[in-house]
Amino acid sequence: MDPKSQVETALRAALAKVAPEHADAHILVERPKQAGHGDFSTNIALQLAKALKRNPRELAQEIARAVPAGAFDTPEIAGPGFINFRLRSGTRLAVVNRVLKEKERYGRAQPGTGEKVQVEFVSANPTGPLHVGHGRQAALGDAIAALLESQGHKVTREFYYNDAGAQIDKLAWSVQARARGKNPGDQGWPEEGYAGEYIEDIAREFKGDVDDVEAARRFAVDYLRREQDVDLQAFGVKFDVYYLESSLYADGKVDAVVKTWTANGKTYEKDGALWLRTTEYGDDKDRVVRKSDGGNTYFVPDVAYHLTKWQRGFKRVVDVQGTDHHSTVTRVRVGLQALNAGVPKGWPDYVLHSIVKVMRGGEEVKMSKRAGSYVTVRDLIDWVGRDAVRFFLVSRKADSEFIFDVDLARQKSDENPVYYVQYAHARVCSVFAQWGGSVDKLASAQLDALKHEREAALARLLDEFPETVAKAATEAAPHDIAFYLRELAAQFHSYYNAERILVDDENLRTARLALCAAVRQTLANGLSLIGVSAPEKM
Repeated sequence: MDPKSQVETALRAALAKVAPEHADAHILVERPKQAGHGDFSTNIALQLAKALKRNPRELAQEIARAVPAGAFDTPEIAGPGFINFRLRSGTRLAVVNRVLKEKERYGRAQPGTGEKVQVEFVSANPTGPLHVGHGRQAALGDAIAALLESQGHKVTREFYYNDAGAQIDKLAWSVQARARGKNPGDQGWPEEGYAGEYIEDIAREFKGDVDDVEAARRFAVDYLRREQDVDLQAFGVKFDVYYLESSLYADGKVDAVVKTWTANGKTYEKDGALWLRTTEYGDDKDRVVRKSDGGNTYFVPDVAYHLTKWQRGFKRVVDVQGTDHHSTVTRVRVGLQALNAGVPKGWPDYVLHSIVKVMRGGEEVKMSKRAGSYVTVRDLIDWVGRDAVRFFLVSRKADSEFIFDVDLARQKSDENPVYYVQYAHARVCSVFAQWGGSVDKLASAQLDALKHEREAALARLLDEFPETVAKAATEAAPHDIAFYLRELAAQFHSYYNAERILVDDENLRTARLALCAAVRQTLANGLSLIGVSAPEKM
């Protein structure tokens, strides 16, 4: 068992003696924020004191005395009744051998042990190049998918193409206008048309009848889908499924949803429009389904699309979208409930991300020459490289606004987080290149030679990696991995600067190399989860 499980097992045995009627109580074992408080702590005495009519500190002392001897020193009592555990050195350092044994599997659950999950992200309208917001979605969605896969889930990455509706009409009209030699602002230029240079590129390639709007639409959508695919490939993101919004109309799925709502008595007519009784499900007001002009509102195909997800067997779905889609969450969930199709309340899960501001040279960058009105993912990759873009875009909570500092991302300094983490990995590689030995020999390292607190701190942090990954997967929070990697890199750089690794003492040298190898492996494993490389040289 890992150390945390050993502590939980020991506490369970103690409860069986002290309070057998509560032997099955939930035991919360946490890592104290301050290392001085030990390796693990529990509030079980505080939790049970009222039910047992006991003083919590006295109860904690009795539980501590009943804890069987194990991989830790005698438990300590702190504050009003916390029980703190300090691992023995050998137990704490055992994680080094575990990392070296499991290698790429360290931090991962057994494959195939989880559920079937779909993660839908990016899902951009094929009306232009991918912008920075799409980039944040791509980085977040791909990392969330990788985290879920690490916990044994079978994950499908899906891209939903919004290739129908008013935005696609504007795209087709813009291409037609360009093909006729018109420029933005000219008489006859479509209202709210797309003005970026890429429209001119599409018009130049279009060889069909300029008056055939359907031909212009098909050509433009296909052209931009290929462009977006190139952007995603440059970003290192691959999808398993591409789903077309237009197919929902072609297959009658949108009309079927409206008919089901009506058959279930959930719709009514008012002011020439068809309304859905969403207030029956907690919405603040009823929503229009079909406008007076006969067109559906945008959330109707969204409901039809999500119904296909449920019908395809995805009991868990994670949608990554911008915060501007906040109202969509309620409408889609309510729309699914009104179908009476067995979809659970609160399904699917959503991760909503805030906007990204791009700073360069101390000023905000708002426009791309190619896109016309926004910074593209390709711009960022060209400026700072894929690794920096992916690391930066997952380095904050999704719902927090993020300022992407291009100048910082290009720095080769401790202030640049991705450089700082990657440099820690490369540093270990340089130590091993200098040593010249085989990592396989380190399995026999005598780890009790590691006496310094910095070595204990590194081991403690290595041991936290699996539960950090599991928590990040459960909460769809890849920023936790970025935070962890920065902390591990900081601990290693501090250790490297304070201690020589290749000392003359063979036992100590081998033990320190084993610790370094475990750090290197864990850094590589963490970086892979967020789609960032682990370079051997920098």
